[in-house]
Amino acid sequence: MTTSIINSHNQPLKVEVSDLKLQDIVKSLPKECFKISPFKAWVEVIISVLMVSSGYFTLAVAPLYLLPLAWVFTGTALTGFFVIGHDCGHRSFSKSIWVNDLVGYIMFMPLVYPFHPWRICHNHHHKHTNKLDEDNAWHPIRPYVFERWSKPEQWSYKILLLNRLWWLASIGHWAVTHFDWRKFRKQNQRDVKVSVAVVVLFAVTTFPAIISTMGIWGWVKFWFIPWLVYHFWMSTFTYIHHTAPDVPFKTSDKWNQVLAQLNGTIHCNYPRWVEFLCHNINVHVPHHVSTAIPSYNLRLAYISLQEKWGGYIRPECNFSWTLIKQLTDTCHIYKTDFGYQSFDEYYTEKGSKSQAPN
Repeated sequence: MTTSIINSHNQPLKVEVSDLKLQDIVKSLPKECFKISPFKAWVEVIISVLMVSSGYFTLAVAPLYLLPLAWVFTGTALTGFFVIGHDCGHRSFSKSIWVNDLVGYIMFMPLVYPFHPWRICHNHHHKHTNKLDEDNAWHPIRPYVFERWSKPEQWSYKILLLNRLWWLASIGHWAVTHFDWRKFRKQNQRDVKVSVAVVVLFAVTTFPAIISTMGIWGWVKFWFIPWLVYHFWMSTFTYIHHTAPDVPFKTSDKWNQVLAQLNGTIHCNYPRWVEFLCHNINVHVPHHVSTAIPSYNLRLAYISLQEKWGGYIRPECNFSWTLIKQLTDTCHIYKTDFGYQSFDEYYTEKGSKSQAPN
C-alpha cells in the first residue's frame, strides 16, 4: 500500500508500507530505551510527591489572590501521579507485576481514578490507535453518529467545542467508562472491582475528613479544583496528541499499524515546567511505537525515531491558545476518507445534498 503523508519536514512523502511492521520500528530503537531503571522510576515518584506536597503547602499558606497559581501548579503536579501510574499500567515502571499494581493503585487513588479499568481500556486504545469504531480513548465524531444523536446531545457537543470546553471531555470519559465492572470481560472483573473499591474507600474516608475539618470550601480548595486542573491536562494531552485537521483515522480495512502509530500521533511541546511535572508524557510518538518504553526514556526513543523514521513522523507543534483555537474551530465532524470538517462545512454540504434534485 502506498500512502501519502506529511513528514516531520512538513513535506508530502509517498511511503511504501505494505511490508513494514511496527516491530521493525521497535527493533530499530536502542535497547537502552526499554531498560527499566528502578532508580529513575522511584526518583520520578519522589519528585512527584515533593511537588504535590509543595503544591498543597502553598494552597494552605497562599493568600486568596495567589490561589489560582497554586491550583494550576498542584493540579499539574498531580498529573505526574497519573503518568507514574500510566507506566505501571503498561508494566514499564517495574519488572514486578505486583509492584506495578500497588504503585498504580496508590498513584491513581488521590485522583479517584480506578487503576485496572483505565489500564484495560488504555491498552485497547494502543492496539487500535486512530482506527474508526475501535479506538476507545479518542475518536472523532462521524456524520452518521452525530445525526443519530438527539438535539440536546448535538447541542452539548457544539457547546464543548465552540466554547473551548474540550478540557471537560476527560471527566465524562472517567465517569462513564471506569466504574461499571459489568462492561469488562469476566476474567478482568475482579481487578476492576478492587480498583473501584480502592478509590471509593479513599473518597468516603478522605472527603468527609476534609469537609469536617475545613468545610466544603476546604474540599473545593484542596481537592476539587486541583482535580479539575488534572483533568484539564488529561483532556488536553489526549486531544492534541490525536487531533489535527489532516490527521488520518481509518476504517479497519484500510488501517495500517505503522502509519497509525507514527503518523497518526502528534508530538506537542509544552512549557518546560509542565513537561517536568508530567514526566515527558508529551513525547507521545515513541510511547505509541512501544508502551514498554518508560517515561524517562521517551526522549531518547524520540531522537532515535526522528533519525531513522523521520519521514513518517508528523511535524511538531507547540501548545498555545492559537493551536487550541485552530483545533476547536475546524475539527468538528470527521468524514471518512476525507478528514475533518467544521460545523459550517458539514451543514453546508448537508444542505446542498438535501437540495439536490433526485
